[in-house]
Amino acid sequence: MAANNVEALWARTVFSPVPVRNAFEVTVERLAQSIRLGVLTDGEQLPPERELAEKFGVSRVTLREAIKALRDAGLVESRRGRGGGTFVVSPRPQRPRRTDQIRPSLGHALDDALDLRRVVEPGAAALAATRTLTATDRAGLTRYLDAATDCQPAGRRLADSRLHLAIAALGGSASVTAVVADVQMRLDELLRAIPVIPANIAHSDVQHANIVDAILSGQADRARTEMEDHVDGTAALLRGFLS
Repeated sequence: MAANNVEALWARTVFSPVPVRNAFEVTVERLAQSIRLGVLTDGEQLPPERELAEKFGVSRVTLREAIKALRDAGLVESRRGRGGGTFVVSPRPQRPRRTDQIRPSLGHALDDALDLRRVVEPGAAALAATRTLTATDRAGLTRYLDAATDCQPAGRRLADSRLHLAIAALGGSASVTAVVADVQMRLDELLRAIPVIPANIAHSDVQHANIVDAILSGQADRARTEMEDHVDGTAALLRGFLS
């Protein structure tokens, strides 16, 4: 297939409706990957906000948040005045950042970690929802949820990991808990290497609450689905910034 046809196909894929769930994260993923792959080139102007929101099928608020995340990551810049708009800024050679330091060693490691997580963590959440939880179990899970929601940015990753490990532990399988711990360790450096995005944090907090609610309600299928949505959102951001 000719290069221009490939680019046209990719462009049609990028500028198409995103899933309703994780709309913000997938919007960031598509735009970030397009810039890193050179489909959207240095200096190229993004379509107008209204048009781009319609193409993605997202609200303009969601689109603005996604563009802000890309701007904070140094992948786009906004210009005012006549001829203004949002323009692509190709990554420039600079003093190595953490993302630059880990990217050469990624290879298939990123996809492998994300695939493992997609298989294991939804199952762990579903398993926890099938268990008869004691009052202590329920109070502990709620405490971990509160800690992950109401914490300082510096402690976010630790509190997040503790919540996921607590969910796994409630299933009562030491093997499952060990695999979830391994996944969390693999993801830790990757997640610390991408920008902290307030919109994603807020979305993640809602997803965490939904997962915990499903577990406490004994709804295994819902717990699995809610966790799938959560890990898919994280995967979209990691692939967008690191792939």
